[in-house]
Order: sequence, then structure tokens, then C-alpha cells
Amino acid sequence: MKYVVVSGGVISGIGKGVLASSTGMLLKTQGLKVTSIKIDPYMNIDAGTMSPLEHGECFVLDDGGETDLDLGNYERYLNVTLTKDHNITTGKIYSHVIARERKGDYLGKTVQIVPHLTNAIQEWIERVSRIPVDDTGMEPDVCIIELGGTVGDIESAPFVEALRQFQFRVGKENFSLIHVSLVPVIHGEQKTKPTQAAIKDLRSLGLIPDMIACRCSEQLEQSVIDKIAMFCHVGPEQVVNVHDVNSTYHVPLLLLEQKMIDYLHNRLKLGDIPLTSEDKQRGEQLLIKWKSMTGNFDTSLETVKIALVGKYTHLKDSYLSVIKSLEHSSMKCRRKLDIRWVEATDLEPETQETDKVKFQEAWDKVTTSDGVLVPGGFGVRGTEGMMLAARWARENHIPFLGVCLGLQIAVIEFARDVLGLKEANSTEFLPDLAPENQLVVYMPEIDKEHMGGTMRLGLRPTYFQDDTEWSQIKQLYGNQPSVEERHRHRYEINPDLVDQLESNGLIFVGKDETNKRCEIFELKNHPYFVATQYHPEYTSKVLDPSKPFLGLVAASAGILNEVLEGELEFKSSDGKSDF
Repeated sequence: MKYVVVSGGVISGIGKGVLASSTGMLLKTQGLKVTSIKIDPYMNIDAGTMSPLEHGECFVLDDGGETDLDLGNYERYLNVTLTKDHNITTGKIYSHVIARERKGDYLGKTVQIVPHLTNAIQEWIERVSRIPVDDTGMEPDVCIIELGGTVGDIESAPFVEALRQFQFRVGKENFSLIHVSLVPVIHGEQKTKPTQAAIKDLRSLGLIPDMIACRCSEQLEQSVIDKIAMFCHVGPEQVVNVHDVNSTYHVPLLLLEQKMIDYLHNRLKLGDIPLTSEDKQRGEQLLIKWKSMTGNFDTSLETVKIALVGKYTHLKDSYLSVIKSLEHSSMKCRRKLDIRWVEATDLEPETQETDKVKFQEAWDKVTTSDGVLVPGGFGVRGTEGMMLAARWARENHIPFLGVCLGLQIAVIEFARDVLGLKEANSTEFLPDLAPENQLVVYMPEIDKEHMGGTMRLGLRPTYFQDDTEWSQIKQLYGNQPSVEERHRHRYEINPDLVDQLESNGLIFVGKDETNKRCEIFELKNHPYFVATQYHPEYTSKVLDPSKPFLGLVAASAGILNEVLEGELEFKSSDGKSDF
């Protein structure tokens, strides 16, 4: 097993996740099987109880693990399926060690950070790195490990020490470190001092970088690269220039141009890993498809405008998988994507009374967009604004997609306006609702006392109902009898009111295995009015967009029929299909 560690210095949020994902993707183009592990130094067990405004999106895996959003980057770039154990947190590792101490596993020893905690981290990495994660079902060849946070933070100290020991545990030829650092531009001058200081700190902790990935708003001057190489004790070829590009999907190609893969190939002796001709061909095809996809991004001329009506829009990372799903779909449809960010509360009449300008701007975004998206969320704030956006899309035949809360919002709006249930609502917002107005109810099996890991989580099947051949969403899924998607919710549509909704045209085309829990609805006689109780954005891949999102973007661009008939593919430079 080969290990590539990606760490970061100077500031957090510097792009370690994209660089780690891009490095893994390039290794896959060599025919190698790649997996990823994310280390998060926070004390939380997982990201499930953290506010999206605090930490960004909570990403959900097949096994129900609620993890850091970077695991979504890994899955999207590498086309792998990870587990909750691929996300190591301080909370998880301390709980693991304490549980072992309570069982007497340490035979009366004084349990300490070194060696007991650091050994547990290393053992965890070795165990998880060997779990098969792709469709080959085989053990990976390379594991990318991203160390979250900033080197030097007190929270990450045990993990840094564990990785220092780990390099000797696995051997020099099996361990490589890429350090991501910031090169700020001050008054037009590219400053190297922050990177020099970061590498000095890293070396003092016993970790020697093999490559330094320099993040900068502009392309680095050769003199700057030479200066960093000299003062950081590396060769100029070990300094990678990761300047701003027009899409994060171009980062792998940027790294490829700078021969990163050649360096890693020599440093880790990747040529010693036995590969079949099928492995090599699969890698070559991946690179061709990736170049074609980025070409679609660069050559797209027409724009598709999507209004994203949410409640966490002040931190766009709260909707990272949603953004990526829209990007994947827009590239497939050969359209430039324009996301119109709309804070749901700004659409509500109360805002008109307090801030007419904000109210008008929000409605201008909604009414001039080609499609409307209402994503997931929790709590009552902004829900009335979401309902107004859903009603606009429904009445004006504007393509609409609701996800999780978005589905519940659209059903409540439909019940109020079409069924005449003016008091219809969710028991999440009004627990004492009269039974006839309870459109959305708490799922009976959910724990109401404990918050962490108690929702309906992970991969679950959805079965398409009989007589749904007309369904656009079913056609997007290839007319399969069932699909599997990831869930994260506590509330559901009240099964007792489904017949009443369907008799008025809101058809639940997909349900769970009990045939009671409503998973997908679709409105007949509408260009595209679809909502899912599950989160389709969690399984969207760069080269295989989420089907509900693809439907929204295609319908908004006026090419849904072409997509349904299979006429859209990524094209290579010679105009031939790559698929």
C-alpha cells in the first residue's frame, strides 16, 4: 500500500480537499485503484450535529455515515464509495481508545497520547485503507490521506505525530507528503515568507514535504518557485503551482502539466505495482473523458440560470454537493451555469415591509431564472419563502426540483393552494397541528431524544409505482424498476393524505419497500416538477451526473427531450462520443 498525505499550512480552507481529490484522480488515470481518508481534528464524533453555517455541508455515505464535505469531493472525483470509517475525527479516535481502556485491552498500562492514541490512529489508517471502494471489489493500491485543519494547530498535534511515526512504519518508498501552502499577492508581489515559515514548522514536527503545492491567485513567477525551492530545501520540480483556474475540474490537468504524476511515480515506485491491460485502459479512458468534460465546460456558450432558494445561502459550502450536482449536469448539457442565490426569508412578505430592495432583488432572481431548486434543511425559518418559490414554479410552468425539505415544502404548498387545506403544515414547524393538516409528520422509528446519528440515514431503495411510464424522472433513471439513493431526514409525508394529493395530480411515482413512505413525487402536465425525499446530490459524479439534477438543468435549458432520448454525451476533440 502506498500512502500520499496532503497537509496544509498558513490558513485553513486553502483547497487541500480539491488537491487531494485531483491527485487521486491522476493516480487513477495510471490504472491504479485509489482510496481516500479524511482526518478532522475536531472533537465531534461526526459532522451530523454541526450547523451547515458552522462547518459547511454534512455529507452522507451509503452506510449512513455523516461526514466532512471533503469525502464528497473524493467520491465525485474518484468514483468510489467510502465508509464512515474513512473519516477519522478526534472524537472517534478518543472514544475508540477509551472504550479499549475500559475493556482492559491495555493490560493496566497508563494510557497516553504516545504511544496508545498515535498507535490507534496508525492502525485505523492501515485497516481502512485496505477496504475495497470501487467496482473492481479489490484492495486499493494507493491511499490519499488529507489532514484537516492547519499544521501547528493544537487540535491536530496527535495526528501529526502519528503520521510522523507512520512514515517509518510503512517505509520511505510507501509514504509521500504534499504540503499545500498559500502564496499571497501583496501590492503585486508574490510573497514566499508564509510558505517558508509553514515548511519550517512542518519540518520541526518531523514531517518532510516531498512536494509543496503553492496556492496563489495568479501563476507563480519562476523566480518565486526557485526561491521557495531554495529556502524550503526541495527541488524546483517539487514546487507545484496551483494558481486559480476557471473551474476546480481543471486542477487535475494543471497538476498533470507540471508532471506531478511523474514525480510520484518515481518517488513511490508505482511502476512496481502490477497492473493488467484492463487497468491501464481504464485509466487512459478516464483521462480522455475528463479532458472532454472540461472541454465542455470551456466551450459552453449558452447559460442556464437556476434559482437556489435556501436558508443557509450565506455560506455556500452548506450546499456544496448541490452545487457540484448542478455543475456536473450543466457540463453534460453543455451549458454555463449561473446559480442565483436566494435567501428564502427574503421572499416573504415580512421582508417587503422591512427591506423592499432586498425583497425585490430576491423575487427578480426567482422570476428571471430558467429553473428553481429548493434544497434540504431543518427548522421553520424561511419555509414560507420556499413555498412561495415552489408555487411560482408550479403555476408558471418553470422547471422545479425539491430535495428532502424541498419535497415537503412543495407538498404543503400544493395542499394549501390546490386542496384548499389553508392550515396545512409540518409537525416539525407546528407540533400541535390538527390531524387533517399534518401533511408532514415525524417518522415513528426516529429517536426524539438523541440528535447524533438518529435520522433515517444512508442508502435506501425506492421503487417506481405501476402506471408511471409517463414519468420523466423514471425515464431519467433509465426506466429501472427501482433506484438506490442516500437519505438524511426525520420527517416524511403523511401516508394518510397521499390519496387526496394524488387524486389532484401530485403523483408519488416512487415509494419505499413498504409502499407507504413517499420518496419521489412528480406533477403531471408540467415541463418538470419533481421532488425527492432522498438527497440525490450525494451520489452525483463528475462524469455521471445525478439524474434528478440532470433533469432540472436539461428542462431549464429546454433540452430535456434530448437527454431522455440519450442524445447528449461528452464529446472528444474529434467529435466522437467518449461513452
